[in-house]
Amino acid sequence: MDVFRAIYTSQPFGFDDSILRGILSIARQYNARDGITGALICRADIYLQWLEGPEDKVRATVARIAADDRHLEMKLHVSEPAQTRMFGEWDMLHDPAATWIWTPEEIAGGALDRATPEEVVAFFVRLRGGAGVSAV
Repeated sequence: MDVFRAIYTSQPFGFDDSILRGILSIARQYNARDGITGALICRADIYLQWLEGPEDKVRATVARIAADDRHLEMKLHVSEPAQTRMFGEWDMLHDPAATWIWTPEEIAGGALDRATPEEVVAFFVRLRGGAGVSAV
């Protein structure tokens, strides 16, 4: 099976636990249906998401997220074929703490605009424990 991966960041609009639970519930349903796996790192000031699966399904999911008014200033950092899945066992792994990504001050200072593909991939490599994928 061909694997395609996409990594984006966005800033939440109206973020709270209820909204996050809703997003995760729907994402897990759609992802299971579409053969997509991935991970979401989030806080009140950022969504950082890795999606992987069939290219058409990943692209359609990214487009659906881009049109969702709960996401502001969405930026696609990586969009490319991949050798293997990194999060194949999770419809959507969720990391709520993410204290080792950019600080809120760094995000406010433009870190998302300056982020390199290698930098965003490295966050997920760390989340996964360093196994399974190389930097872009």
